[in-house]
Amino acid sequence: MDLGGGGGSNPKVDEDDFLESGGNHHDSSSHHHQHQRYFSSAAVKITLLFVVVGLTCLVLNQSAYPTQMFQRSYTFSEPKDSLRGNISSPSCTAGAMQHNVSSSSSSANDNNNLEIILRAAAMADNKTVIITTLNAAWTEPNSIFDLFLESFRIGNQTQNLLKHVVVVALDRKAYSRCMEVHLHCYALTTAGVNFSGEAFFMSEDYLKMMWRRIDFLRIVLETGYDFVFTDADVMWLRDPFQRFYPDGDFQIACDHYWYNYTDLNNSPNGGFNYVKSNNRTIQFYKFWHTGRDYFPGKHDQDVLNMIKFNPFISRIGLEIRFLDTAYFGGFCEPSKDLDLVITMHANCCIGLENKIHDIKMVIDDWRRYMALPSGTERNLNSTSWTVPRICG
Repeated sequence: MDLGGGGGSNPKVDEDDFLESGGNHHDSSSHHHQHQRYFSSAAVKITLLFVVVGLTCLVLNQSAYPTQMFQRSYTFSEPKDSLRGNISSPSCTAGAMQHNVSSSSSSANDNNNLEIILRAAAMADNKTVIITTLNAAWTEPNSIFDLFLESFRIGNQTQNLLKHVVVVALDRKAYSRCMEVHLHCYALTTAGVNFSGEAFFMSEDYLKMMWRRIDFLRIVLETGYDFVFTDADVMWLRDPFQRFYPDGDFQIACDHYWYNYTDLNNSPNGGFNYVKSNNRTIQFYKFWHTGRDYFPGKHDQDVLNMIKFNPFISRIGLEIRFLDTAYFGGFCEPSKDLDLVITMHANCCIGLENKIHDIKMVIDDWRRYMALPSGTERNLNSTSWTVPRICG
């Protein structure tokens, strides 16, 4: 392994050569030569010590070891290595985090520096942001992006949350549009990939976009920020932070909420989740992203449904919580009571125009609901949705 900054690789340190250079062969001909060999030996020992420490930190923080837990089938095996040692090395972790963030944004100028943008968007705790990803097709005027922003403006106590949203633009057009209407915009480009057009469900571009998103969110966690990730087709109608579980590392909405909030048999949807930055979630996102290679052709949500039962999850101590569709609903399973709803997601709906049509109906339903006097009259007159229509 070449750890130096020069062009050649470092020579291999042989143990026998090291011992010999350490002065085991005495030479009584010169006291000066003895001192020379002594200092040479000390220098070699010190150098070797730094190399060993550096390699230890490097190994502990590489994401490669989660790949050993995947089998090239749909059956997973328990990790054989000790994960606890990897998780409990904060001194090494801090250096790795800083290196990863720097390398991911080293080519960006200050206007597109991820750490600066996250810091500017952070909430009062200085560590929580709201993140969405967009391409050109979703940022066209009167498209998904405008409806997304509108939901914050007409929601119940959601207006203030808008200043904490970071829009991650996947192409130049989306970035330009974001800069026109929003405060916090980050340009995330991928060499050799054009994400500007509509990425049809399960197409090659769609899959690349989904996995690029997972990898980016891992970087955000390594930067030290908690986040709520939200698809732009999620309408924010109330403040969700009051409904998150205080003991959850990774909290996620559901297509279908079948059981209690800790039951892994619920059907998660990757379009809305709240994630706390810690070693458990960082290792989880690395493990999740690695699944792309072991389940080719599957998107991130399919892989999540597979790995959520893997022993790796319990080994690292990750606390997963599932969000009830009574509060965090969607077209798959609409929340039935408008007095409770927090978010409404245009899931189970394929096609950009179909999503736009039914999301506009969500906005209209919500406006009518908010126009009613609060209290009994509001409850009696409007407690459910007229959607989904085309998406249903």
